[in-house]
Amino acid sequence: MTAISNQPSNISFLSPLGYKFVIKKAPHVNFFVQSVNLPSVSLGQADVDTPFTKIPFPGTRLTFGNLSVTFKVDEDMKNYLEMYNWLKELGFPDNFAQYQSIANRSIYSGEGIFSDATLLITTSAMNPNIEVTFFDCFPVDLSELSFDSASADVEYLTATITFANRRFDIKALP
Repeated sequence: MTAISNQPSNISFLSPLGYKFVIKKAPHVNFFVQSVNLPSVSLGQADVDTPFTKIPFPGTRLTFGNLSVTFKVDEDMKNYLEMYNWLKELGFPDNFAQYQSIANRSIYSGEGIFSDATLLITTSAMNPNIEVTFFDCFPVDLSELSFDSASADVEYLTATITFANRRFDIKALP
């Protein structure tokens, strides 16, 4: 085998601009997404002791990192409130009925405790190329909003929502 025959068929680089993110439970957030990360994946390891050294072996459990989505906040704060209310229902700060209202909704409707999300990554020609599906997402952190009347320029507010997820799958599209 020569070095010339070992070349990749596609030498284009992945652009950070070509994507679309959708989470079923948050239609107001979807439109205003500014950035999204593809979380880390890690595999633990088990060390086996020997009289001389520890020998590492691959673990049996994958750990998936958190999904972070940054979005512009709309003037009516509908997208921010969508995330805030979801967190509030999960954390039931006032009474148990808050959690019960979300727990009673169907898990398949996308309106319950969890919601699936999809990150569609495009080619440099903006054609769908890779689909990442996140399973059983739920919010764990919503960033602050900082209002400041001393700014010289108008910098529209952005918020970041962090989701935990059970796992995600990556597949190439035909």
